[in-house]
Amino acid sequence: MKTVFDSAFRKYGRVVKGYDIQALTEAMAQTELPEDVTYVPGVPQLEATPFAAQMKERFYGGLPVQVGFCNGHNQMLNALEYHRSSEINVAVTDLILLLGLEQDMEEDYSYDTAKVEAFLVPKGTVIEVYATTLHYAPCGVDGQGFRCTVVLPKDTNLDLETVLGREGEDRLLFARNKWLVAHPDAGIDGAFNGLKGKNLSVADFE
Repeated sequence: MKTVFDSAFRKYGRVVKGYDIQALTEAMAQTELPEDVTYVPGVPQLEATPFAAQMKERFYGGLPVQVGFCNGHNQMLNALEYHRSSEINVAVTDLILLLGLEQDMEEDYSYDTAKVEAFLVPKGTVIEVYATTLHYAPCGVDGQGFRCTVVLPKDTNLDLETVLGREGEDRLLFARNKWLVAHPDAGIDGAFNGLKGKNLSVADFE
């Protein structure tokens, strides 16, 4: 288990500093913490914070953004996804990310889970996850729940307006700006089951 402050994280993303997260973390404390995992793309209370304004103007260079969350309890990999844009995560609690590289996908878009690495993101850390980084729902530390703010360009992860063909990379397009490769054991309806090897858990990195 590494941390996002280790040099090994640099190919996946970077720690981002200089942003005001106080009001954000206070608002995040009021968000739900279910026994499974829930993702909400945009939350008005989070999008009204100074952090959200700074993300739009500074980090995304004026592009419209959505500020939501991924909260819950999870210990499994289950799937990996990527976007055409960087994603910002704020660890409101300690959490673990299981990460891979898009460059390591095979020509048929399959991916060997043995290449996945685990990184601890300490509470209060803001990170950029690069567009070429394969990622999915965070995992909790020591079986505890997690709260993670997720910032992305507006409309990312919403339902598709146009359903493409089922050839090549089009098979992976699961939502707007979201390409997904699932593990067969996860049983994700409609997903491309391209993860090969074990459906990893946090325990595999301890």
